[in-house]
Amino acid sequence: MIYTVTLNPALDKTVEIPSLTVDSVNRITTMRTDPGGKGVNVSKVIQKLGGESTATGILGGGAGKAICSALEAMKIRTGFWFVEGETRTNLKVIDPVNHTNTDLNEPGVNVSEEILNGLLQELLLTVNEGDIVVLSGSLPKGAPKDTYATWVKACKKAGAKVILDADGELLAEGLKASPYLIKPNNHELSALMGEKLGTPEELKEAALDLMKKYDIAKIVISMGGEGALYITEEETLYAEGLKVPVKSTVGAGDSVVAALAISEESGKSIEDTVRLSTATGAANVMCSGTQAAEYDVIKNLIPKVVFRKL
Repeated sequence: MIYTVTLNPALDKTVEIPSLTVDSVNRITTMRTDPGGKGVNVSKVIQKLGGESTATGILGGGAGKAICSALEAMKIRTGFWFVEGETRTNLKVIDPVNHTNTDLNEPGVNVSEEILNGLLQELLLTVNEGDIVVLSGSLPKGAPKDTYATWVKACKKAGAKVILDADGELLAEGLKASPYLIKPNNHELSALMGEKLGTPEELKEAALDLMKKYDIAKIVISMGGEGALYITEEETLYAEGLKVPVKSTVGAGDSVVAALAISEESGKSIEDTVRLSTATGAANVMCSGTQAAEYDVIKNLIPKVVFRKL
């Protein structure tokens, strides 16, 4: 079973505003609302890929109920804890004329360590040897910075493989517990290493250093339209970015994580993992907001994926 953990989810409202202008009246041409937050997005894509997951995390208020109801309508298992306060609503502004994506994210609810520990203990009651736990996204107010390190350590002890998708201090702290796989983008990895890493070769060397230092089995580095690196101790594959019409880049990284989780669960080779995750990421940027792409679109892109050993 794959478990996705979203400790700071959101109701994502995506709007299109052609020629967005600051300090002026702007008119919305289209709008959609989706259950969001990085782990929630992962669960939505897993479902489209034909897999199953349990989405868990912290929710509150009317927005929280809307998220839970939407996921249940998609036939995605849920195991959220409801707390006082209101789950945040995040506004995604897409300008199709200037080709920009602007995020306006609310801070979310306050969550105590006691609540976080309670949710973790409940998760550990169901996690079994060989399960996959995806920890991703920001933390709610009140959560300690080492929350992901605590969760990684506990889930590993229960026998799970942990995929960590975070950045900044949250990633730095989480690495100390040695997650199975991490998926930073090139900018996040550069910030983590304290230097600008421009080429695939530089990114590869930095990743190998991290793997050795923190005992990480796999690292996937996304580079936007330039593609991605898939790194293990034995080999590194560089996948070129697929050229597709872009509607929204929001959630593209989450769709890659979903494909990585599915591939790990089913024991796919690194080559088939590259094909599926590259196609899944490309298919999802073709969608509006954090809507998950249909599998038929993903399947048609798989043969177009080009990669090579680095």
